[in-house]
Amino acid sequence: MDTSAERRTTDKLGRRSGPRRKYTTAEKRAIVEETRVRGASVAGVAQAHGINANLLFGWRRLYQQGLLSADAKVEAAPLLPVRIAAPTVVPGELAPTPEPRARRRERGAIEIEFAGGVRVRVRGGVDRATLARVLDVLSTR
Repeated sequence: MDTSAERRTTDKLGRRSGPRRKYTTAEKRAIVEETRVRGASVAGVAQAHGINANLLFGWRRLYQQGLLSADAKVEAAPLLPVRIAAPTVVPGELAPTPEPRARRRERGAIEIEFAGGVRVRVRGGVDRATLARVLDVLSTR
């Protein structure tokens, strides 16, 4: 027995460390059909083929949905044409500076709805202490 090939594909504990095995749709279908035989267990079939039972359960689900049939075709996502009009940052130029924090806060809004149906909307800048006081009063109602 050549153990050099075995060392390359397993670690010290005997776990597979090489590339993953790829199964064709026909192989998956054949393995799933083995589990449909009376008296067969999914765990036993999975162990016989050296795969995880959870993987086999996933294949069974696909089989039941008709996605492992010979004529099942998976449509590729359509590709859309893309054209880049202009770069966002030209080398040598500075990127636009963000707005100051105070200005961004003024445009923001907070909306809080309490269980009793009370709704509080706060637009623009509000200091933290005032907002905490309002929320405290409303939460005790």
